[in-house]
Amino acid sequence: MKIRSIAFLILLALLGVGPPAQPQLSRPDSRQDAEGHFWWQHAVVYEIYPRSYADSNGDGIGDLNGITAHLDHLKSLGIDAIWITPCFPSPQVDFGYDVADYRSIAPEYGTLSDFDRLRGEAERRGIRIILDYVINHTSDQHEWFKQSASSRENPRRDWFVWKDGKGAGQPPNNWISNFGKSAWKLDPRTNQYYYHMFYPEQPDLNWRNPEVESAMHDVLRFWFERGVAGFRLDAVDSMFEDPRLPDNPMTAGTNQFGDPNQDRSAQMLAPEMHEALRRVRKVADSYRAVLIGETWTSDIQSLNAFYGRSLDELQLPMNFLLAMVNKLDAPSFRREITAANAANGWPTYVMSNHDITRSVDRYTPEEADKSQVAKLLATLMMTLRGTPIMYYGEEIAMVNNDPKRVEDVLDPIGKLGWPKFKGRDGVRTPMQWDKFQNAGFGKGKPWLPVHPDYRTHNVETQAKDPDSVLNYHKKIIKLRRTNSTLREGSYVPLNENDAHVLAFLREYRGEKVLVAMNMSGEPRTASFSVGSTARTLVSSTKAVPKTVKLAPLKLEPFQSFIGEVRN
Repeated sequence: MKIRSIAFLILLALLGVGPPAQPQLSRPDSRQDAEGHFWWQHAVVYEIYPRSYADSNGDGIGDLNGITAHLDHLKSLGIDAIWITPCFPSPQVDFGYDVADYRSIAPEYGTLSDFDRLRGEAERRGIRIILDYVINHTSDQHEWFKQSASSRENPRRDWFVWKDGKGAGQPPNNWISNFGKSAWKLDPRTNQYYYHMFYPEQPDLNWRNPEVESAMHDVLRFWFERGVAGFRLDAVDSMFEDPRLPDNPMTAGTNQFGDPNQDRSAQMLAPEMHEALRRVRKVADSYRAVLIGETWTSDIQSLNAFYGRSLDELQLPMNFLLAMVNKLDAPSFRREITAANAANGWPTYVMSNHDITRSVDRYTPEEADKSQVAKLLATLMMTLRGTPIMYYGEEIAMVNNDPKRVEDVLDPIGKLGWPKFKGRDGVRTPMQWDKFQNAGFGKGKPWLPVHPDYRTHNVETQAKDPDSVLNYHKKIIKLRRTNSTLREGSYVPLNENDAHVLAFLREYRGEKVLVAMNMSGEPRTASFSVGSTARTLVSSTKAVPKTVKLAPLKLEPFQSFIGEVRN
C-alpha cells in the first residue's frame, strides 16, 4: 500500500497535479453510538443521478458543481447521505455504468477538485458522500480491457471472461444478457468471445483472478482516502458465473426484448460471490465505511445471504420487495414489512431509483391525487424500522416523463424494447427546481426533456406551500430524526386482517408510536387496543385534533396518521 501510494504521488507530480489534501479529510465515522447503532441505521439516504440533478455550466448535463449548489436543499430536507450514481469517465453507453476510469471524474461532470469541494461542503452540512462501485464490469474503453483484448498472450487477458465458441459463429453457450440478446461478443482479432452480463460495451471482470480483486480493492481505497463514506455496489449478484458454462434451461414466454425466457441462475449468485464480498467488506471496515448492495431477490431468504453469515458482507443490502408490490395493498405491504423485520440484518428500503418507474406513477390509483399518495409513501418509508433510500425528486412527487416516439429514446434498451419497453429515460428527467426556464435545471437545453408539470411541481413553489409534498417530507424526516421511538423502536404489526389500513407500532423503552395509513380511496375506520388515545405527531391531512381516539381511529382516503400512544 505504501509503495503504491508513493508511486501515485510521484505520478501526480509529473502530471502537474497536486495530491488530494488527505491530512485535512475527516474519516467518515461509523462507530456505534451509546445504543449500539451505526450512523447509517439512522440515516436517510438520497440517490442523485448527477446527469439530471443540476447543470452549473449550461451544457445541458448535470454536474458535481450543480449538486454542490443545492446542498442547502438537501440539508433542509434532512438528508444524511447522498448516493451519487457513477460520475467517472465513461463513453456513456449505459450513462456512466460503463466505467472507463475508476479513479477520476468524467469531464462533463467536473474534476477531482470539484469532487473534493462537494465532499467538503457536504461534510460541513453533516451530509456524507456515497459513490457507486460498478463491481461487475468495466467499459470496453477501459485500459484494462483494451490490453486484455489486444492478444491472447497479454498479461491482462484473464482479467475478463474470454472463451472459445462452440463452433464457427457459435458462442460458448446460450446465455442472454440483462439488456437483451446474446451475453457473448466475438472479438475477431483474437477469435474468442468475451462475456457481458449487460451491454456488449460492458465486459465482465473476472473476479476469480486475484489481480482483478486487488486492483478493484485499490479503487475503493482511492476514494476512501478522499473521504467517501461508503459505496453502493452495482449488479453485485452478477460478479461470478458458473465456470462450467452450462446452457440455460428454457422457460415459457419471451422477455421485453423478444428473447426466449431462460432460467439464468448459472449467470449469477455463484457461491464465490460471498467470499469476495467478505474481502471487500474488510477493505471498507478499515475505513469505517458502509456498503449498500443492489440486491434483487425474490424472497427475504435470498436477501439474507447478502448480510453474510456473521453480518460480514453488506451492511445495507437493498430490499426491492417492498418496491415491487406495485399497488396500494395493505396486506401485501404488511407481508413484506414483516419479512424484512425478520431478516438477519438491518432493513434497507427502496421505492424508486434510476431503473424503476417513479413510485407515485406506480402506486397512485386513477381516483387519487398523486400528492396524497406521495405523502403516504413518504410515511411508509420514513417510519419503518430500517434505512430508507429515496430517489431525487420524490420529495416533490416527480413523475415519469417517458418518450412519446422511438426517435426520442436515448436509453439503448428503450430502443431495443420499444414500444413494449420504453427504457429508463422517463425516470431520469431533470430535477424540477423552479417554474422558470428548464425548471431551474440549467440554462442550456437539458439532455432529457423536463416534465411539463414543472411549473407547479417544483422545489421553489412547494417550499412556499405548508401542505406540499416537499414540506411533508421535511416534517416527517424531522420527526424520524428527533423521535427516538421511530429511530430505535421495534416493529409490531397491527390489525393484520385489515384489507385497507396498514398499521403498526414502533415501541421503545415503554414509549409507543402508532402509524396508520389508509390505502384506499374511501374513508376507513380502524380500532386499536394499544391505548385509548394518541397525541398527533404528523398527519397528511389538515384539521386533525391534537389528541385522537383510537377506538375507532377515523382515516380519510389515503390519509397517513402518526401518533404517540397514551393509555
